[in-house]
Amino acid sequence: MLAQGDIEVAAPARSSLALEDVRAAYGPVRALDGVSLTVAEGEVVAVVGPSGCGKSTLLDLVCGLRAPDAGTVRADDAVLMPQRDGLLPWLSALDNAGLALRVAGVSREVARARAREHFAAFGLGGFEAARPAQLSGGMRQRIAFLRTLLAGRPVLCLDEPFGALDALTRAQMQDWLAATLEREPRTVLLVTHDVEEAVLLADRVVLLSPRPGRVVAELPVTAVRPRRRADPELVALREAAMHALKASGGAA
Repeated sequence: MLAQGDIEVAAPARSSLALEDVRAAYGPVRALDGVSLTVAEGEVVAVVGPSGCGKSTLLDLVCGLRAPDAGTVRADDAVLMPQRDGLLPWLSALDNAGLALRVAGVSREVARARAREHFAAFGLGGFEAARPAQLSGGMRQRIAFLRTLLAGRPVLCLDEPFGALDALTRAQMQDWLAATLEREPRTVLLVTHDVEEAVLLADRVVLLSPRPGRVVAELPVTAVRPRRRADPELVALREAAMHALKASGGAA
């Protein structure tokens, strides 16, 4: 804090990532066109837009998986959780959860011990030896998220993490993720086409236009946690987001 008379002025939050006037294309197809976005340390930001508007490309840029064609990307070390859980069918749940640690050179025994510490809190206790085929979709996603968390990167990029789940399991996993991030805060960039998911989980919602993706609106979400889908504030935000997306020519 800095003293200014009798008023305390907080220093601005440090940005974990910042994109400035970013453009990206695949051959003649423009994916992103002049996108600028910042995410503060510890903030959860959801990016919402119609299919094909460059949301996944945005995560690839933040994670360093490709370079922008124009503009700048500055980000702390980031790890990507893709749309599919990507669990290896021949590994146990415990070994799948610890896979990022193994890739980083950690021994199998240590990776298993680190992963095992979280299994009960993630609702996976008793399933350490199970193979992916023996697990429900929600359990597989929890393992994938734990694997992402154990990578130890300060920024988590989540690409439609629950898009493949049925509606009931998806709602349960959204509540679970919100509780997990309360317990273990991270800087999160979440990509989704689900406006309700965005306002339920994020501190701020960024809306993208149809391809090529451009930022058409940013909506702060100030509702206290835990949040309920029927809260009037969330309903109003969801309607405002839908209106902005429709006005831009897209739908989510």
